[in-house]
Amino acid sequence: MDGTIIVADDDRSIRTVLSQALTRAGCRVRATGNLSTLWKWVEEGEGDVVVTDVMMPDGDALDLLPRIVKKRPELPVIVMSAQNTVTTAVRASKAGAFDYMPKPFDLSAFLALVNKATKQMHPVPRVEPAAEKLPLVGHSPMMQEVYRILARLTHTDLGVMIFGDSGTGKEIVARTLHSFSQRKSAPFVAINLAATPPELIERELFGGGENATGLYAAAFGGTLFLDNVDDMPLDAQMRLLRVLQGQNSDDVRVVASTRQDLQTLVAQGKFREDLFFRLNVVPIRLPRLAERLDDIPDLARHFLAESAKAGLPQKTITSDALDHLRSHSWAGNVRELENFIKRLIVLCPEEEIGANIIRRELAAHMELGPQEPQRHQKLSASVEAHLKHYFSLHSGALPPKGLYDKIIREVERPLIMLSLEATGGNQLKTADLLGINRNTLRKKIRELDIEVLRSKKMM
Repeated sequence: MDGTIIVADDDRSIRTVLSQALTRAGCRVRATGNLSTLWKWVEEGEGDVVVTDVMMPDGDALDLLPRIVKKRPELPVIVMSAQNTVTTAVRASKAGAFDYMPKPFDLSAFLALVNKATKQMHPVPRVEPAAEKLPLVGHSPMMQEVYRILARLTHTDLGVMIFGDSGTGKEIVARTLHSFSQRKSAPFVAINLAATPPELIERELFGGGENATGLYAAAFGGTLFLDNVDDMPLDAQMRLLRVLQGQNSDDVRVVASTRQDLQTLVAQGKFREDLFFRLNVVPIRLPRLAERLDDIPDLARHFLAESAKAGLPQKTITSDALDHLRSHSWAGNVRELENFIKRLIVLCPEEEIGANIIRRELAAHMELGPQEPQRHQKLSASVEAHLKHYFSLHSGALPPKGLYDKIIREVERPLIMLSLEATGGNQLKTADLLGINRNTLRKKIRELDIEVLRSKKMM
């Protein structure tokens, strides 16, 4: 590796470590702890690559970056930051950074990136103001990789496929991608294909009947998000492919998500291979909450703050309580954690959520489940046994308030889930089986956060 590298960071130890590593790699290094010196060297034509921290004693490097790009468009600038949010990554990309590295980072990865920068001409990006901050929360390494991919996609209209389990935040990622894109002033239109009856999907997307225009046309100039695209029937897949191959395909950016391995569905003949390659230009994999446990404190505080903004009581949470949240197995991922925090806010009278409250609520969260019923036992007797067990968990104290709604939800959710399973996910048949209106059923599915998995045999 060759060339002169300018290192700007107000932390002397970081400047020393990076300077030594770059010198050993064969580079010449100039290091500074402020932006004014960095700008002076850039103006004088110094350096082949710039490596800079964001927050410096005399300003924000991302505010200076457009001036550097304008003055020396060929000069690659690598941005480092301990403020590891999607907003920082996207701001760096839009301001003209060659790349973005969240702190802390591996020295070998850093040297590889600097080496890449010395060998490439730096393209001049279009500089735009940063979009609003969106609720992508977390500093874990896996989320940092998601942020870096999103930042690189802000200037493109490439097809994106978001892979992730239910509750990992696929729609939030899609909305973030839209909000930071050049299409941000146009509509973002989403459809959950798993929650839409198969016979209505094509009409919903492309119009017909009461919906004359369809969601694809409604997303003109913007983004159409196909949530759970693995649930799209083959005839609708063919229609979508024809539209994407048409002359006006650039009018709408299509972002899709899936919980399943689409390549397996392709091999089984249940998903079109040509559509898969059309949608899966850039894949983004969202980690399960179990893979990013260190993000739980940030997520919990975020949900507390957002709930307070929405008018719910303002609460704080102790570090011991956060440790208990980290130790729990969140099968429902971030969405389950969010719902749990909101329930705590409503049900707990204390202003500070402590470890005892978390321990008690997690026990109720896990233990209010079915015991093995006795043979020929009536439902009422089984429910009574469950409730006795639940009351016994509180050692003579009263359970949290709101018990009636809690019990009704506990009964209602499995009833709807099992009914959907019995009908293969057909919501018309399920509503008829339960004796309720289909709109009521769809509302309950949303409220109870029920994942609709249709039988592929019914497509």
